Amino acid sequence: MQATTNIAALLLSAFLISGAAIGQDDDQWTDLFNGEDTSGWNNPYEWGEVNVVDGEIHLTASKKFFLVTDKKYGDFVFEGEVMIPEGQANSGFMFRCHSEKNKVYGYQAECDGSDRRWSGGLYDESRRGWIWPSIKGRTKEAKFLEHAEESQAYFKKPEVAGALDRNGWNKYRITCQGDSLKIEVNGVVTTEIEDDTDASGFIAIQHHGEKGQTYRFRNLRIKELKPQS
Repeated sequence: MQATTNIAALLLSAFLISGAAIGQDDDQWTDLFNGEDTSGWNNPYEWGEVNVVDGEIHLTASKKFFLVTDKKYGDFVFEGEVMIPEGQANSGFMFRCHSEKNKVYGYQAECDGSDRRWSGGLYDESRRGWIWPSIKGRTKEAKFLEHAEESQAYFKKPEVAGALDRNGWNKYRITCQGDSLKIEVNGVVTTEIEDDTDASGFIAIQHHGEKGQTYRFRNLRIKELKPQS
């Protein structure tokens, strides 16, 4: 009887410790969107309409633009959800990116609404083109073309090609720790690569420029990580 009691006590203790750890983990997250307005964000473009509707950010435009955080981030885990419109559509989450008047460039976790199905790929917006997967004519650095065949084959895997829900909400998770970059779409690892081009930068969400189309975003949050020693 005493042994059973001790085991039960140990299990309860482990449960409480685990629950405390989960609670602490949740406390580390910071909401980037409060569900009511776009405080903490800015539109560096002279075009693009931004609205908050029922706890979502809606982007509408006739030209490509990005809504950008006011703050820069280095090492972090970012989570966000996106729903892209019907028809021709493309979006993404920029991270460690750079912002100028009428221009945003840098790392982007791709949201690909086409039959190509490269959602969760790593694209270097307005700079080096496709990093993972890489492809001749759309990749500007030869070193990335060395894994062109491997990376394109990876995106043909059923679980990767089918990671995006074309007609629903999609949860992206981006982890940056030093040179290590990892992208997950709905729990599927789509990109895991090392690149040292940018150590920090802004987070941004994209409207690809399809006239009259609305791109929807929600549940945007970030957990900053301690830099690797």
